[in-house]
Amino acid sequence: MRKYIKFSIALLVLATIVSCSDKRERQLQYMPDMYVAVPYEADAEKGNTGASSNMKPVAGTIARGNVPYEYADTNADYEKAKTDLKSPLVQDEANLEQGKKMYTIYCVSCHGKKGDGNGYLSQADKFAGIPSYKDRDITEGSIYHVIMYGKNLMGSHSSQLTNKERWQIVQYVGQLRNDLLK
Repeated sequence: MRKYIKFSIALLVLATIVSCSDKRERQLQYMPDMYVAVPYEADAEKGNTGASSNMKPVAGTIARGNVPYEYADTNADYEKAKTDLKSPLVQDEANLEQGKKMYTIYCVSCHGKKGDGNGYLSQADKFAGIPSYKDRDITEGSIYHVIMYGKNLMGSHSSQLTNKERWQIVQYVGQLRNDLLK
């Protein structure tokens, strides 16, 4: 038993000597990656470090979930979209309900709940002249084009909405316009 006590005391003295060494010098590192970060250059060219976090995509690629839109942001293409572009979605209650949700999030503040141009921002005199849907000659294609690129004071909402959500909003705006025309 005395052997174990002497051994324990010797171990304790050794641990104290090791732990009380000079704290200014680096000690043994068990996991060096936790102490030293691996540097990455944000705009590193391929071949420089082998991996770049900010390389441009290959020309012609389309991000997952995106659908290419063949109309440009011009008045001529607006008119072309107005006549040629049709919704690929089936008009049903599910799409209409989802369109109403997206409309409430992105459109109601300016265009109003009824689509009469009397939204919160119009009432607070932040924006003037927001048109009512019944006063405009709009089609599915023109609504979609305006969501994609914006028009006048309205900015583009293409980055906030998926292709399907845009078409769902188009369906809901069409319903609001029909309700206003009655």
